[in-house]
Amino acid sequence: MNFTYKAVDNTGAKKSGAVEAVSKDLAIAALQRRGLVIVSIQSDEKKGLFGSIKMFETVANRDVVLISRQIATLFEAQVSALKAFTLLAGSSENHYLQKALMEVVDDIQAGFTISGALEKHPTIFSSFYVNMVKAGEESGKLSQSFSYLADYLERQYELTTKARNALIYPIFIVFVFIAVMVLMLVMVIPKLSALIVESGQAVPIYTRIVIGFSDFFVKYGIFIVIALVILGFWLAGMARTKNGKYTIDSMKLTMPIFGPLFKKLYLSRIADNMETMISAGIRINRAIEITGDVVENAVYQDIMKKAGEMVNAGSSLSEGLERHKEIPEILVQMVKVGEETGALENILKTIARFYKREVDGAVDTLVGLIEPIMIVALGLGVGILLAAILIPIYNIASSIS
Repeated sequence: MNFTYKAVDNTGAKKSGAVEAVSKDLAIAALQRRGLVIVSIQSDEKKGLFGSIKMFETVANRDVVLISRQIATLFEAQVSALKAFTLLAGSSENHYLQKALMEVVDDIQAGFTISGALEKHPTIFSSFYVNMVKAGEESGKLSQSFSYLADYLERQYELTTKARNALIYPIFIVFVFIAVMVLMLVMVIPKLSALIVESGQAVPIYTRIVIGFSDFFVKYGIFIVIALVILGFWLAGMARTKNGKYTIDSMKLTMPIFGPLFKKLYLSRIADNMETMISAGIRINRAIEITGDVVENAVYQDIMKKAGEMVNAGSSLSEGLERHKEIPEILVQMVKVGEETGALENILKTIARFYKREVDGAVDTLVGLIEPIMIVALGLGVGILLAAILIPIYNIASSIS
C-alpha cells in the first residue's frame, strides 16, 4: 500500500513524497526513522465499487485451518515465528489473509508476541484462537497449541459444513416447491380457469378455491413480494440487536426437526471448545468465557456467561450448567463426574464426540427423509392444482360432445 506524505526534516526543510508500507502506522514509523516530522499522511489506495465494504474482505474457515496446520508443522521443524509467518504470507492466495499475515510479520519484527500480533485481526483470528496461542507461548508449547487449533478447527469446519449443507438442500427444495406453485397459480391456472368460467357450467367447490387463490396471487402478488422484502429487512435489522438475536436464536432451538439438530451442534461446539482450551492449560473460568463468545448462539452464550459467573463465585461448572433446560441432564452429570474424578478434559472430549456423532446421524436422517417427502409433496401439490382445473374442463368437453 502506498502512502503520500508531507513532512519536515531536522533542518526545518519541507519534504513530500510517497512511501510503501503494509499499514499507516508502519508507514509513519518508517518516516520517523528517517528523522522526519510528519505533517500529513494519506493512503493512495483507490477503492472500487466494493473497496470500502469490509464484508467483501473475508477469509474462509478452511484457510485458517490450513495455515494453523502449516504453522504447527513449521514450528515442529524449528522454523522461527518470523520466518514461518513470512512463508505463509508469501504462499497465501487470499489477498486479505496475505495482507493480515504481512502485518503480523511486521508486528513480530516490532516486538509484539505472536498472540498480540494475531489479536489485531479479530475477523480472522477469534478470541479463542488468540488465547490458545497465548497459552502456547506461556507454556512453551506453541507447535502443540497450533496443532490443537488445527485439529479443533478441522472438526468444527467439518461439523458446521455438514449441518449447513443439510439445511441448504431442504431449503432449496422448499423454494422450488413454492416457485412451482406460484407459477402455476399466476400463469397456468388463470388461462385454464377462463375456459371454465366462460362455459357457464357449475364449478366445483375445490375448483373455486383454486381459482380464488389464483386470482389473489395475480391481483396482490406484487404486494406479497414487497411485504416479504420488508419482512426480510426487518428480520435482518432485528438480528443485529441483542434482544432480536436472542429471540431468533431461541426460535432456532425450538424449530421442529431442525431444533434438535441445532442443539446438538452447539453442545458439541461447547464441549469441544472447552476440552481444547483446558488441554492447552487455559483456566476453566477463562475457557468458559471464551466458549460463550465463539458458540455463535445468543442463548448458549448467555448460559455460558451465567455459568462463568457461578464458577467465579466458587461453584462448579456442573452446578452452573444444571440450572438451564437447554443443557441435557446427562451432559451435566458427565461434567460432574469429570470434576469429581479430575478427568474433565477426557469427559468433555467424550461429550464432543458423542454430539458430533449425533449431528452426523441427524443430518444423514434428515437428508434421507427430506428428498422423498418434498418430491411427494411437490407432485401432490401440482397434481391437486391441475386436477381442480382439468376435471371441470374434461366435464365441459364431455357435455359438448
